[in-house]
This record gives sequence, structure tokens and C-alpha cells, in this order.
Amino acid sequence: MSTKIPRLEMDQLAPNVQETLAARVKRLGYLGEFFKCSGHNPDVLVEFMEMTEALKHSLPDRLTEVGSLTVAGLMGNAYERNQHERLSEKLGFGRDWVAAVNRLEPDAAGPLSEDERAVQRLAIAVVERRGHGVEKELDAAIERIGYAQAMAALFLIGRYVMHAYVVNALNLAPPVPSIFAGEKA
Repeated sequence: MSTKIPRLEMDQLAPNVQETLAARVKRLGYLGEFFKCSGHNPDVLVEFMEMTEALKHSLPDRLTEVGSLTVAGLMGNAYERNQHERLSEKLGFGRDWVAAVNRLEPDAAGPLSEDERAVQRLAIAVVERRGHGVEKELDAAIERIGYAQAMAALFLIGRYVMHAYVVNALNLAPPVPSIFAGEKA
């Protein structure tokens, strides 16, 4: 983990960042290290969080969580995966659903809906092919969820890829364990 970037505490963050993060920090009960590091660029962080919030209103929760968990799994971002496992459970999706998403096998039998499978196929294709040659998966997603939500899914994929690059570059440890920690595979 890089120690050359000072970690900012909540009271050291710019006022606009404090305002943006206040509800999240209160809900989670901690200020994540991602924010402690990225707080050095307050305007970028605020815009990043505004995009995150806008995406929550652009897609149903299940599609948001499929995209989030899929990208986190593909990118090796346990920091985000663990948090989204917990959020998915809090939203009532169940461990079986979370485990199915985490398997990254959208064609396997399981609890995912056809819309969720289409979004997961799209996310896998975009990440693995760096966005190239994904017309088949994009068209399938558009047929299932419409073009506006398919565009939101593309932005969501990009948002979680960006988060993964930052977390992975900084080698940040997950702030919370996986919901499956301690369970046998």
C-alpha cells in the first residue's frame, strides 16, 4: 500500500467533499481509505460521487449491483466487491444471488433474471475487450433494458473500472470483509 499519499480525515477534507460524503460516512460508520486518498482532488472526487449518485437513479438497484459486482470481480477490486456484497444483501437480494453474480458466469443456471444476465454479459465483454467488439452484447442489453438504461450500464461499467484502477494502484485493503469470509467454497 502506498504510504506516500497522506490520508485525510473527514475534518481535513474540503467543505464540498465533506458535504458530499457526510450521509455516506454516517450510513457506513467510517470514511473509506479511497476517500481519504482521493480527497486531495476535491473537485474530481465530488464529480465522481455525483456521477455515482446519478447512476443510482438511471438503473434499477439489481442492475446497478450486477454491474458493480461484475466489474469489481473482473478487476480484482475486493475493496468495492465486499461493500457491494453487503449493499446487495441489505437491499434484500440474498446471498445466493450475490454468489451467482460473483461467479461471473451469466449463462449458468441460477437466480439472475434475463435483464441481469444481459447486463453482466455486457460488463464482462466491455472489461475483457476494453470496449471493442461488444456490439452483440450491447445490442442484447438494449433489447432487454432499452437504450437509455444500456447507456447508463456503460457509464456504470466505466465508473467501476475507474474505481478499480485507483484502488488497485494504491493497493488499498477492503474496509470490510466479504459476506462470504470464512465460508468454505
